[in-house]
Amino acid sequence: MSDRQHTLAKPASIEGTSLHTGEKVTLTLQPAPENFGFKFRRMDIEDKPLIDASIDKVQKVERATTIADGGVNVHTVEHVLSALIGMGVDNAIIEMDAQEPPIVDGSSLPFVQLIKQAGIAEQSERRRVFEVREPIHIESRDGSLLTVVPDKKFRISCTNVGPQGRATQFYSTEITPDIYEKEIAPARTFTFYEDIAHLMEKGLIKGGTLESAIVIRGETAWTKHPLRFAEEFVRHKILDIVGDLSLLGRRILGHVIAVRPGHGPNAELTRALSKSYNEMRAMVPVPFNLPSGDAVLDVNEVMRILPHRYPFLLVDRIIGFEGENKCTGVKNVTINEPFFQGHFPGHPVMPGVLQLEAMAQVASILLLRTPGNQGKIGYFMSADNVKWRRPVMPGDTLLIEAELLKVKRSVGQARGRCVVNGQVVSEADLMFSLLDR
Repeated sequence: MSDRQHTLAKPASIEGTSLHTGEKVTLTLQPAPENFGFKFRRMDIEDKPLIDASIDKVQKVERATTIADGGVNVHTVEHVLSALIGMGVDNAIIEMDAQEPPIVDGSSLPFVQLIKQAGIAEQSERRRVFEVREPIHIESRDGSLLTVVPDKKFRISCTNVGPQGRATQFYSTEITPDIYEKEIAPARTFTFYEDIAHLMEKGLIKGGTLESAIVIRGETAWTKHPLRFAEEFVRHKILDIVGDLSLLGRRILGHVIAVRPGHGPNAELTRALSKSYNEMRAMVPVPFNLPSGDAVLDVNEVMRILPHRYPFLLVDRIIGFEGENKCTGVKNVTINEPFFQGHFPGHPVMPGVLQLEAMAQVASILLLRTPGNQGKIGYFMSADNVKWRRPVMPGDTLLIEAELLKVKRSVGQARGRCVVNGQVVSEADLMFSLLDR
């Protein structure tokens, strides 16, 4: 599969009846630009609002996945999203003139055929992918178990278990466009006979028929057409998992192992994946814009002010001053730092005392930069209220902030803190004195 993003080559439409609302609806798949993702557009509402197909927009997960934004809803999004992801589409607008896609035959095969009718066009941007590096596991109160473990491909192994153990099936597969189209997309939605009255009381399945769903009564499957697979029920569960996980907003490299999945547990797993992805992204240094002019001191200018030298110079650059009392410095933490050789080999962490020293050096620059103090040396006198909140790892960009609180003769009091990606990793109140060399 190409590592580039893909969209639709042209629009394509399909008509039908919605499963739960029973409305007549026309759904049109439209091309979308790079990095757009999937968005639903309600054509039947004034201003034709767009709703992101995102886990943050999920409102309900009863018998289907519903997303909402500002009071505008879209129900049962999983089948069409599953088809788009399964067929290798990354960016699309899904236009509808009602609040729910057509159920058609209860599978995602009609949407696969619609995608093939529209054609798929490659784009220039690289595909957005989250490669799972550590196992992620969730359990629901009703016994659903979902785990994702590292894998270089997207795989799903699923066990479906119905009431009293009925319709218990297992299936495992890699998800690629060819496999998805042939082995997953044709699997139809199903329900148990004893649940139908309850669903109707809730105002659901108004458009449900034996043309669009399989009904399981006892050990018998009621359907207008023969079963398409011996494991059709569990294959449809995999179809739903693909669709619900698409709400992460990027493709997954990992092996999903699911026992008794459902839209609720699927959403929980997607949230857990989103949290894991955001934590991973928090380790990526946030770019900062360097102010120009006198506010920037490069390392050579820093060394003209501070007496420290390698390996104890812990400030690479000063990137800004606010008046005479505030200053921000930068330390780029690399694996080549000498302290990593002995500080937790195999799990390198920057020592907290060196973060404290970095705060003191930046605070000292505020005093040593003034004409009357140039050439002096700053000595630590005390550190109070010291807190280390998060580990600092190789690859982090340490922003070191210092604020002078009080200066009396050659003694200064300052507050310092170190920040990585907008999160405070350490902080302290400092006192130091300036002495002649």
